Amino acid sequence: MLSKQWSEELPVAGIKKIHSMAGGDVNQAYRVETEEGPYFLLTQPHRSADFYQGEIAGLKAFEKAGITAPRVIGNGQIDGDAYLLITFLDQGSGSQSDLGRLVADMHQHYSPNGKFGFDEPSTGSDLTYDNAWCDTWRELFVDRRMDVLAAELLRKKLWGKKEEAQYQKVREIMNDRLTQHQSEPSLLHGDLWGGNHMFLKDGTPALFDPDALYGDREFDLGVSLVFNAFNDEFYQAYQEAYPLDSGYEERLKFYSLYLLMVHVNKFGSIYAAGANRTMNDILYNS
Repeated sequence: MLSKQWSEELPVAGIKKIHSMAGGDVNQAYRVETEEGPYFLLTQPHRSADFYQGEIAGLKAFEKAGITAPRVIGNGQIDGDAYLLITFLDQGSGSQSDLGRLVADMHQHYSPNGKFGFDEPSTGSDLTYDNAWCDTWRELFVDRRMDVLAAELLRKKLWGKKEEAQYQKVREIMNDRLTQHQSEPSLLHGDLWGGNHMFLKDGTPALFDPDALYGDREFDLGVSLVFNAFNDEFYQAYQEAYPLDSGYEERLKFYSLYLLMVHVNKFGSIYAAGANRTMNDILYNS
């Protein structure tokens, strides 16, 4: 429960009540009831205000691109904890086809400098990824994400020599395919699993909790496949709005593997079998 100090220091007037809500595995989340309506509050204990700079930058990039998402109201530190205050989106139901078109629209907004990366690093978990601007998607994804993640799994002893050898073979395939593929630096959500989208009361699809960067759009789609949260209507509508290049089926597996490795790192060996199966699939079907 938050102290009275929060009601006094949050940058909105007329606060009547603050109560806890589900907020994912990273943040503590609250609904802030005010005389003007509700807001959504995310907090991170014992962190400085800049903990949320990446998410803020992502939400502002969404706003600039016209993507339906929460808008930033305020950010700071209260009682030693970081906070991010955003608009509250009332949940309804809607069409996965509309959601597919929304993601396709997002992916047609490109990096302002023609490079891959982002102004802020990815700090949404206990592992930070360098999003410094670079010329190729292969470098950003393989060198700065996958290699960092693989090294962390080895350091934690979540992977052994067998998985390391398997990964190195997969890495060769990823390097080859991504070098051959013509990538464009699209605006990505960066964590497009089922828990990070919703529909508003009027049926409008919305995205939230971004880990944004400019990268190959297939990254978002490969991530979206892991937990089967999006149906055929989503993918069909996306393809109609912004068709994927040939060979995408193989490349999507690289990004599904990424998310599974993230989950091995965060939650342990319960996801190891899925990561190993995906590596085997890449190796034996390439």
